[in-house]
This record gives sequence, C-alpha cells and structure tokens, in this order.
Amino acid sequence: MDTGNHSMVTDFILMGLTDQPELQLPLFLLFLQIYIISMMGNVGLLLLIRISSQLHTPMYYFLSNLSFIDLCYSSVITPKMLVSFVSEKNIISYSGCLTQFFFFCTFGIADCYMLTAMAYDRYVAICSPLIYNSVMSQNICFLLVIGVYTMGIFGAITHTSGLAKLSFCGNNIISHYFCDIPPLLNLSCSSIYINELLVMLLVVINSLVTTISILISYALILSSIFRIHSAKGRSKAFSTCGSHLASVALLYGSIIFMYCQPASTSNITQQKVSSVIYTTVIPMLNPWIYSLRNKDVKDVLRKIRNDWRVSWCK
Repeated sequence: MDTGNHSMVTDFILMGLTDQPELQLPLFLLFLQIYIISMMGNVGLLLLIRISSQLHTPMYYFLSNLSFIDLCYSSVITPKMLVSFVSEKNIISYSGCLTQFFFFCTFGIADCYMLTAMAYDRYVAICSPLIYNSVMSQNICFLLVIGVYTMGIFGAITHTSGLAKLSFCGNNIISHYFCDIPPLLNLSCSSIYINELLVMLLVVINSLVTTISILISYALILSSIFRIHSAKGRSKAFSTCGSHLASVALLYGSIIFMYCQPASTSNITQQKVSSVIYTTVIPMLNPWIYSLRNKDVKDVLRKIRNDWRVSWCK
C-alpha cells in the first residue's frame, strides 16, 4: 500500500454525535446554549481581569490565559459540531480536517500545561509567600506562558505531521463529530504504527510531566496548609486550591478515559461522551468554577455592579 505524503481523499464526512433524527434539534439547542454560556463566561472573565487592577496578579494572569485557551478550544470544535445537527452531510475538507486537528491539539495540550503553571503559582503563593513577588515576577510569568503555548504547538506539529503522511484511499466517513487521531487512524490505508507510537509517547510524556508536577505542587501545598494555625487561613488556602483542583480533575479524568483505555475495550459512544466533556463542557465550566468560588472576582463584580447602580441613579 502507498504510504506517501498525499491523500486520495479530498474531504471527509463527520458522522456527528448521533444518527438519530429525533435527537438532532434538542442536541443542537443544548450545545448552542452551552457554547453561548462558554463564550460569555470566558470573554467576561478575560474582560474582568483586563479592566480590574485588583486582578492584575500572576494568578489571574494565568487564569486569563486559561480562559483564552478554553475560548479557542471550544471554538475550534463546537461550531462544526452544531453544523452536524442541522445538515444532512457534515463535510470537512482534508486540509480543513488537519487544520481543525492542529488547533484542537495545540489548545488541548496547552490547557494541561496552563493548569500545571497555575499549580506552581499556588505552590509559591502558599509555601513561599515572602518571596512570591520575586519568584513570580512578570518576566517569569511571561516565560511560563510562552512555554505553555510552545508545548502545545510542538505537540500539534508532531501529531499533524504524522497524520499528513498517511494515505486515505477508501472510506472517508469519520465516526466522530470532529477530526481526532483515533477515528482518522481507523480510516488510513497505510501503516499507522509510527502514529500510534507517537500518540502513546506524547500522551505519556505530557501526562507524566503535568500530572507529576501538579501532584508534587499540591503535596507541598497540603503540607504547608496543615501547618497553618489559623482556621481562616486554612479555609482561604483550600478555597483557592479547590477551584483549580476541580478543573484538573475534570480535564484529566476525561482525557484518561478517552486515550488511555485498551483498544479492545474502546467504544465510539464512550469516546464521544468523553470528548464532549473536555472539548465543550469543561471550557464552559472553568470560568464559573473560578469566578463563583473566588472572593476577589466576586468583590470586583460587586464593585462594578455598585458603580453601575450609582451611575444609573445619577
């Protein structure tokens, strides 16, 4: 079989979330609402951090980048998914498929590393508060964010280059609602051995680096929290870390379920459900998790609301 770097397939057909006609409209309305809430939450949090000097700290600098990543992550996937609910054939070009996968991979990997950077920020803030401003300087924060996006782009280039070398010369129906590695590898008529190795290698490396870093950070954080004598101080530390841990648990739980299960037990319905969680639901939940559980954000929102009320009364 030909294993060159060209493709006989010029476009793919995305099967979408379901093939049941009676579910198309309800699912369209549901995910349209989720997407709107996600856009409002992430854009709102970005603007709030931008306009409020009270939130110009390393923690909110990382949080604003997380919101930007979630905003882009959701926008890469959800609009095309919405089209699948209202069109008979949801067609995506070969180049469009690779482009969608590239950005999906970029922001997906960047999401994991941004959560890792945020864990490190919390570690320094709680374990070394006296040197926090010098350790988490503006330059250091900027370099950490650059590193996050670099890891995302590097992973995306590696995976996308591997997919571009495959041949697709027969079936062009992707049993998914977006272009992801597993369904694309199933359609290839050339050897996918190298691609499977790349997937396993990068997933293991990225997962280990980010997971171990987060676990070490929180082990040290918990150790410091238990040494705090003030109940109010412990409560504040737990509250700050709780939002971040919720985001980490949601993201890593869905990714592990999606990519780390044996091939013999994989199920396309399970894959779709897991994918919906980390491509659509988590970007919607993150801004609300951080804003509703965060005293600083609630204080800024309360101040803005009071200012508007005073201006309106005048």
